[in-house]
Amino acid sequence: MTFRARRPPALLLATLIGLLVSGLAFLAWQHLYPVSAGQGWSYRVYLDEVRLVSALARDTRGDLYVTQEMKAGNGLLFRLGSDGTRQQVVGKLSKPDGLAAWREGVAISQEEGEQPVLWLRDGHTETLFTGRSVEGLASDGQALYAIEDRPGDGRLLRYDALTKQVTVLREGLLEGEGVALCPNGELYYAEKGHRWIKRWRPQGDDQIVLDGLNAPGFIACTEDGLWVAEDATHRARLLLLDKGGVLHTVLSHLRSAQTLLALEPGRFLLAEQGRGRILEITRQAKATR
Repeated sequence: MTFRARRPPALLLATLIGLLVSGLAFLAWQHLYPVSAGQGWSYRVYLDEVRLVSALARDTRGDLYVTQEMKAGNGLLFRLGSDGTRQQVVGKLSKPDGLAAWREGVAISQEEGEQPVLWLRDGHTETLFTGRSVEGLASDGQALYAIEDRPGDGRLLRYDALTKQVTVLREGLLEGEGVALCPNGELYYAEKGHRWIKRWRPQGDDQIVLDGLNAPGFIACTEDGLWVAEDATHRARLLLLDKGGVLHTVLSHLRSAQTLLALEPGRFLLAEQGRGRILEITRQAKATR
């Protein structure tokens, strides 16, 4: 006869409760753990209580625009006044997830299905072109670049303002989310599904510049280097790949980081969708002796 030790019911129940409490504590830790700034950086809450905040942009007049990424025609674009007031500018959008200053106005993308990319100027909108799940936008003032967040059939697009033609630069992308144009003309794009950032090359054979990221979403290029905001629910980061090829963690423990907007050298805004707010990030001045 074989005997097996039987765990007392009370001990088994205590074990299960302990595992449940540990799991809940871990989830609470991920949710509540505050954002941490890397060495040489600081942050503060710039604007709070912005449900599903996503894209940020400033037009040539300096007006600040913000999108709220609601679905099914419930998304909207508002203008934020210097006193914190919000004025709705465009409504009935479907997941407006990208903004770019473009030709004395702003271009607006919509990620939900087949939707037009819009151009807002002087209070009026017009359709530029139609894409499929368009997310990130970038511009050099003349051309408008867009990327589609699709499960393996996304495209990297360029829209020419003069010819009004759309050129497909790349196709077959897996969850393309971010696109960035650098001051030197280099073009980068992020594929969230592959966890990488690539530099686009006209001849093909695009180069991977960052890999193994945690849900890379928005990317931007400034004189500091290439910025990456991770669109992960927990433990997301804001990263900076400087011109020397060194990767810096500017902020960590973010929740669904979205658009980074440069205001001036050393000062930025970051949309943190998971906490419904916009952060202001500042490079700290070096102490002088």
